[in-house]
Amino acid sequence: MFLGGLDIGTTGCKLSVYDDKGNFLYNSYKEYEVSRISGEHEIDATNIFNAVCDVLSDSAQKYKLSAMGVTTFGETFTVLDEKDNVLLPSMLYTDPRGSEECAELCSNLGEDKLTYISGVKPHQMYSLPKIMWIKKNRPEVFSKIKRILLMEDYIVYMLTGNSYIDYSLAARTMALDIRKKCWSDEILDAAGIDKKLLSEPVPAFNVAGEIKPDIAEKLGISSSIKIINGAHDQVAAAVGSGVFEAGQAIDGTGTVECVTPVFDSIPETKTLYDEGYSVVPYIFDGTYVCYALSFTGGATLKWFRDNFAPQKSYAELDSSVKPEPTEILILPHFAGAANPYMDNDSKAAMIGLSLEHTDADIYKALMEGVTYEIMTNIEHLESFGITPKKLFATGGGASSDVWLQIKADILNRPVTALLAKEAGACGTCMMTGVAIGIYKDLYEAKEVFVKEKKTFTPNPENSTIYKKYYNTYKNIYNAVRPIVAEIK
Repeated sequence: MFLGGLDIGTTGCKLSVYDDKGNFLYNSYKEYEVSRISGEHEIDATNIFNAVCDVLSDSAQKYKLSAMGVTTFGETFTVLDEKDNVLLPSMLYTDPRGSEECAELCSNLGEDKLTYISGVKPHQMYSLPKIMWIKKNRPEVFSKIKRILLMEDYIVYMLTGNSYIDYSLAARTMALDIRKKCWSDEILDAAGIDKKLLSEPVPAFNVAGEIKPDIAEKLGISSSIKIINGAHDQVAAAVGSGVFEAGQAIDGTGTVECVTPVFDSIPETKTLYDEGYSVVPYIFDGTYVCYALSFTGGATLKWFRDNFAPQKSYAELDSSVKPEPTEILILPHFAGAANPYMDNDSKAAMIGLSLEHTDADIYKALMEGVTYEIMTNIEHLESFGITPKKLFATGGGASSDVWLQIKADILNRPVTALLAKEAGACGTCMMTGVAIGIYKDLYEAKEVFVKEKKTFTPNPENSTIYKKYYNTYKNIYNAVRPIVAEIK
């Protein structure tokens, strides 16, 4: 049997095909445009659906898919009329609209209560303030809305006619009660939004239905393909890494760096949310994850290569670094600071450069700087009782043995690289296989799909040196931030 894992991102979607033995077989990818003009950051949901149709048709004509699961990026939603036409471009999470509405919602209900119910600190990035913005600023459009759908439930609805959204993605709206796992009447009433416009929250690996016959005929594929609700992309990646239990975490290194730890109780501390961490329902009842972000993970290395070593591959750059730690400290805030600072105006800084240093030293120092930032987050999470003892590495950064050893040394814990290059798609296929009964549960699916490549353990000598440098690194942000404010 063949399973499809559809992973929808902000710039493109890909459909990965696996067989029921956990073997990767095929990948189909389609890009689409994002518009960022005059402060409005938007994407056309129709283009996303058309791209999904392209990759589904391409893959399903090559392999007879039994089912396809859907995982997507968060927050962004589309609004449909009674004929399922898209009424407006979709606002991305970076779009500034919704700030006034978020403040209004906090005033109506109270920021602390909003945070307690939804598991997130109120912010305009989430879906609900932007829905409120449409109601206030586009009343003629809002009056025509029959459905409000995030990208997962939009694709599921368009393919099956049934509107379901999994708990982890629903949590990115700021309207889900993360304890009861249902829409919060209290929040939606304060926002003035009718719950009937939203999809039904369901667990991951919910069987939404089969593809509508007219869609299947148009695409030239079987209408018997079952469509499965996957999860928010970070949760899907955690599943695809086999990260199921408290004390484990995934370290995903793409453009951004995201550490996603699993824990088994909701921290009852306001500081967690003040530092930008959110609490998201995980796959298993009673478990949760949160996202610890650095806005520039792999992006820092791409910046270096593109500007200072355009003729070299990452493998060539890796081979040029020295085995010992550098004496250079880099604050990697090239695109502002995410957790725990949540400071969009922060800037990068390099400290400790001398005429003796080479481009290879700076390249390695960038890897170290991103990892110091991860360590900062891990320390903060540990103060809230969230203690990741082992990390599983995915994304482009997981292909660098040099960087993974740096991470093991600085974080002083084992880091395991996985064979699957697309952990989110792999995790979605695992959930899909469970949903249609191929595997009895995710633990059985893990035995089939999750394959470890190599585990990197800390080098005691390097870890000792890095601990000293890290203690100095922790002072950099507060030291340079006032200077950054003066040069803006």
